[in-house]
Amino acid sequence: MATLFLIPTPLGDLPVENWVIPAQRERIRHLTRFVVEAAKTARKHLKQLELDTPLQALALDELNEHTPADALERLIAPLEAGHDVGLLSEAGCPAVADPGANLVRLAHARGHTVEPLVGPSSILLSLMASGSQGQRFAFHGYLPVGEAERLAAIRALEKHSREADSAEIFIETPYRNPQLIDALLATLAPATQLTVACDLTLPTQTIVSRRAAEWPAIAAEFKKRPAIFVLYAGADRR
Repeated sequence: MATLFLIPTPLGDLPVENWVIPAQRERIRHLTRFVVEAAKTARKHLKQLELDTPLQALALDELNEHTPADALERLIAPLEAGHDVGLLSEAGCPAVADPGANLVRLAHARGHTVEPLVGPSSILLSLMASGSQGQRFAFHGYLPVGEAERLAAIRALEKHSREADSAEIFIETPYRNPQLIDALLATLAPATQLTVACDLTLPTQTIVSRRAAEWPAIAAEFKKRPAIFVLYAGADRR
């Protein structure tokens, strides 16, 4: 059976040595077929990997939120034919908060080897840096956009965090980060810990982790910058 390699990509514009272990680069140099979230972004990353095959000769198929479910049969066809395939997301680890998980599940079902490679995950990096609960946590993706629904979601996450002693992780469209921070600080209990981890792994990296009552007035500084949010209401137990 062929192998599906899960290849991490950088969280920003960084040299290849910052996001791929040299030994792993050697293991994937032979690949000529890839399933990617965005072809344009993937070509930039693949160029840095310096594969044995010229960039223009590589076969790239896209798998993203717009890909119909019945396309998975076409995407897994190279594996079924005995060819190793690389899976890349637009940023970070493939198949984590990423449509690539559907292909990984199908690869397992068909008996193929799935090989995850080490690389940056913004979700785990933010949890590591938060100082919150690392034993129990959940990633929730985006919160609702509507104000009433968003406030209800924040209250529900805080309640669950307090009752289960768990960290709740979520994201926002970068240009709406300041509004989300303001909503969180206006809604959370004073003792609830809020972490915002922004531009992770980049020279501009900013990580602020404070109880809601102690948060500095810097919400505007996070506008248009990729960020991960970690809410932890169990902090008052410590």
